Amino acid sequence: MRDFFIRSFEAIIGIGIVLSVLAVIVSGGAAMFDRYHGGLVTALGIWIAGGISVLIGGGAAYLSLGIYHNTRRTAEALEKLLAKS
Repeated sequence: MRDFFIRSFEAIIGIGIVLSVLAVIVSGGAAMFDRYHGGLVTALGIWIAGGISVLIGGGAAYLSLGIYHNTRRTAEALEKLLAKS
């Protein structure tokens, strides 16, 4: 049951990252064509800041999952080592 939740969480993170990237692309495109406050500089700012934000958020989420998997593998390795001795 625990593995189901971890796999589901990984899928949710993946979907969230894809949706975040699409939101950054669309919002930058919308800002580029805004008549009063937009322009290429505004769109580039949104794309750069949004891209960095998605990278940091997604990286932190995948880092936490990586820590979980490494801890699980370490526990399994210790159990095998203790079973041998």
